[in-house]
Amino acid sequence: MVMRMPTRSRKPQAISAAQINSFRLQRHHLLDPKGKDMVAICRDVCGVQAQIMSAAHLQLWARNPALTREAIEDALWKKRSLVKTSLMRQTLHLIPSDEFSLYIEATKRSRIAAVLRIMARFKITAEEAHDFSSVIVDALASGPLGRAAIIAAVQPKASKRMRAWMEKVWSIVRIPVAEGRICYGAGEGNQTTFIRTDQWLPKFKPVEEHAAKLALLSRYLRAFGPATLKDFIHWSGISSAEAQKLLPLPENKFAEVAGGLLLREDVSALQSASSSEGSVHLLPYFDIYLLAHATKEHLLNLQHYKRVYRNQGWISPVLLIDGKITGVWGYELSRQRINIQVEPFARIDSGARAQIQLRARALGEFFQRTPSLSFKN
Repeated sequence: MVMRMPTRSRKPQAISAAQINSFRLQRHHLLDPKGKDMVAICRDVCGVQAQIMSAAHLQLWARNPALTREAIEDALWKKRSLVKTSLMRQTLHLIPSDEFSLYIEATKRSRIAAVLRIMARFKITAEEAHDFSSVIVDALASGPLGRAAIIAAVQPKASKRMRAWMEKVWSIVRIPVAEGRICYGAGEGNQTTFIRTDQWLPKFKPVEEHAAKLALLSRYLRAFGPATLKDFIHWSGISSAEAQKLLPLPENKFAEVAGGLLLREDVSALQSASSSEGSVHLLPYFDIYLLAHATKEHLLNLQHYKRVYRNQGWISPVLLIDGKITGVWGYELSRQRINIQVEPFARIDSGARAQIQLRARALGEFFQRTPSLSFKN
């Protein structure tokens, strides 16, 4: 049995906004008092955005305050149970290492196509681009290198066209990263290193592209559903043409409810979602909870949109109450203290303030500093 989207022959099942909020909060481990380990969290939320590693740390902390920065770094660089690489929307994510090949195969085509379009402006052919990708991988044969060292190693082997392109772009490694041949090592900004995945990660069975995209859609809906195909395109960075090839969707796996698509196995969980009333969280910069849907009306009053979704793709830290953005916040670190300032969009009650106090205290423990909390009205 198959299903095309949207299905007009059936009336979608009615679901309340409160049920949807509660379902998504639960799937993001934001209603989980026990807290899951970092690998389980990254698996369940389809990866933690890691453009800034401190934000990635805090996304995991928000879902399990018992986690430490040291444990997260150990998972990345010692246990290698997590891997850091560029995936959805060409942005950095932390994902479970055992799902690396699935994410790479699902997003590879659109990501490589985006790089090739830019390279074509410099008269670089697809064949030349892929050959140059192998040159980069070969340069990493002896171990991880930083950006400057990679450029120094490959520039003498680059054509005049390729060197002109290299002078104009921030990252020359996007194709081998998109191919899954290299991933990110320790460091940020100019200090970032890159590692060959055949030397860093265990060998995984290849995943067929169509199956990988369907699996990614399933994981996305499990974390962010109900959602539309347009939402999935927005979140994944997969082109509309690629996403349309997923249709018709298997009806025994996907269902349509008010608000979009959902995994059929999750319909009963959504319908029985308990109230999230009283749920209060301080979510950090670029939190994945805020990035999954093409429109944001379900998250906040649009008069506050630009205070959260700022210029150049910057996403503010937010105060989240019952699944809705009700303010922004920030912090400053000194040697012994962390000063936290919360700016609610409207008056919040004493119960919410008490919950914010608890979150501030937990944040102080995470940074191993004494917290100071203030409200700006």
